[in-house]
Amino acid sequence: MDAVFSFLPGLLDLVQILIVATAFYYVLRFLARTRAIQMLVGLLVLAATYFVAALLNLELIVAILAQLFDFGVIAAIIVFHPELRAALARLGQSRMIRFFNRLEEREVVEELVEAVERLTRAKIGAIIAIERDVGLEEYAETGTRIHARVGADLLVSLFAPYGPLHDGAVLIEGDTIIAAGVILPLTQFPVADKSLGTRHRAALGLSEETDALVIVVSEETSQVSLAYRGRLSRNVSLETVRDALAGAPVDTLPGGDGR
Repeated sequence: MDAVFSFLPGLLDLVQILIVATAFYYVLRFLARTRAIQMLVGLLVLAATYFVAALLNLELIVAILAQLFDFGVIAAIIVFHPELRAALARLGQSRMIRFFNRLEEREVVEELVEAVERLTRAKIGAIIAIERDVGLEEYAETGTRIHARVGADLLVSLFAPYGPLHDGAVLIEGDTIIAAGVILPLTQFPVADKSLGTRHRAALGLSEETDALVIVVSEETSQVSLAYRGRLSRNVSLETVRDALAGAPVDTLPGGDGR
């Protein structure tokens, strides 16, 4: 009997560990589709750097990081909020993931390309954001929820002039349009080209905070632009758009004069 009770604390410890591990798993699973997980990974990288420097007796690096942790975090968040948010998000994003798995189906890609082509011919302005690894749910809350399969007819109608959703962005997750009329954050960085309108600045803003691929159709020039990871490629061809949607690395695609 005493042996049973002596084993009980070990069993209770195991139960507690399982409960904590399960809770931690679900918290990470919840954060995985938001930018918060990217920022968390960035902070963990800085913390790991501090401990490695301490183990190697790199006193200068330890002192700098200690001062940063003690006094600089709050000031940095207040003063450099946009830059810090974008930097930490990028730090946690894997550069090895280059393929757009959710749009592998050729049918969906062709529907998007057809929609872009029709929008350019009609000189209708549009901004379409395609989700990759970082979820766009928090942005969808600013628009009108839609749960419909991607289709050229629907996309063109959503951006029809004088329509209630014309000025906002359309968000796409996989083969589904999840929201329209969405308000996106404008870029917080200086833009050399002053001719860029609100759509282009919003596309840059979203691409700085997430890894979404953003397609912009200019209402004035009918030119198509692609925004990705804080870079804007302007006046790209439909073939370039098709390749980007199919999974080709955006930063190596031809066509476009850059930001």
